[in-house]
This record gives sequence, structure tokens and C-alpha cells, in this order.
Amino acid sequence: MTRTAQFPKLRRGLVAILRGLTPDQAVAVACVIYEAGIEAIEVPLNSPEPFASIASIVGSLPVSALIGAGTVLEATQVDSLAGVGGRLVVSPNIDAEVMAAAARQGMVTMPGVMSPTEAFKAVKLGASALKFFPASVIGAGGIAAMRAVLPKDTVIGAVGGVSDRDFASYRAAGVTAFGLGTSLFRPGMGIDEVAARARSAVAAWDAAFEDENNAG
Repeated sequence: MTRTAQFPKLRRGLVAILRGLTPDQAVAVACVIYEAGIEAIEVPLNSPEPFASIASIVGSLPVSALIGAGTVLEATQVDSLAGVGGRLVVSPNIDAEVMAAAARQGMVTMPGVMSPTEAFKAVKLGASALKFFPASVIGAGGIAAMRAVLPKDTVIGAVGGVSDRDFASYRAAGVTAFGLGTSLFRPGMGIDEVAARARSAVAAWDAAFEDENNAG
């Protein structure tokens, strides 16, 4: 089995999903999110000129930031992402060719899964983390049931209809990573509002994971 890169140890398991981001606002939005304490950012590839935005974000944030693309459906997109310095590949599905391309590039992967069959396929293909999607449909209880049979070191993420109000319940289900989309950013939203939402998400994370933060 060829594995993709290990999911990095972040201060907080939060991934900002900036769907609809445009290149002219990419740096400003990414910087306020990073400054609030969110170190992982993805720009979905169905956004306007996504690779231009990703390149700008990569160039403006520290190398420790985990920057990449979402809605990655083709292996060629993985190579294009590597070309602009992206390191994170997030998909709504699990695709063997995408995973193989990401492994060749040494990237971090977070493929979307919704069932035990998909989850185990993703583990077998060497996923860095699993993206249970859409999490609001599966629910914390459904994720907990699948988590019980997965390898104990599997990094579990919840994406889709999840906001900072849900951290505690999903944490109890074994979730340690959350993708935040419209609860954090929508096209046309002002920078000050994005910053405020990012700070709110960070505060909610710190409250939900307070014991873990203190232990670290």
C-alpha cells in the first residue's frame, strides 16, 4: 500500500473551506483566517481561478501552513496543485487515481467517505485522514459507529453542514478535524466578518478541546 503524507499536527484541527474565493481577495481572507488560529486552508477547485488563489496564499503564509485544494476529482488536478505549492488534497469522494497522484507528490489527503466500505477503501489507499461527508447527514452517531471498526490511528474529519456549535458532539464521536465552509466564509463577505467568524470558531474549538489543549 502506498501512503500519502501523514496528516500534520496542527494547533487546531480546523480546515477553512473557501469556496467561491477569488484571487483578488485570496491573500486578505487567508491571512485573517490564519491569524485567528486556523492553519489549514483549502480552495475548492470550482472557485474562480483556484490555482491562482492557492499560489497567492502559499506565498503569503508560513511554510507550516497547510494549504491546498478541495473538490479535487482528477489526478491532473493534483499535479497542477503541486505546481503552485499546495500540499493538501481534499475530495468529496475516494478515487484511486487521485490518491496515487497525491502519494507521488507527497501530499496530505482527505478523501470524502460516507459508508464503512468507502472508509476502509480510503484507509487501504493510504488516506492521511477521512472526510466524513456530508457530516450533517451521517450524524455524530453514524460516525461513531464507523469509527469503532476503523484502525485506531485513523484521523477522522467531519465536513458538510458542520459549524463551531457542533464541535463537542462530534468530538465525542471521535472526530478531530473539521472542515468549515459557509459558517466561516461566503463570497461577498467582508474581511472583518470573516475574521470574526474565524476567531469564534477558534474559541469554540479551544472550549471543546480544552483538556487536550492543556495536556499538550
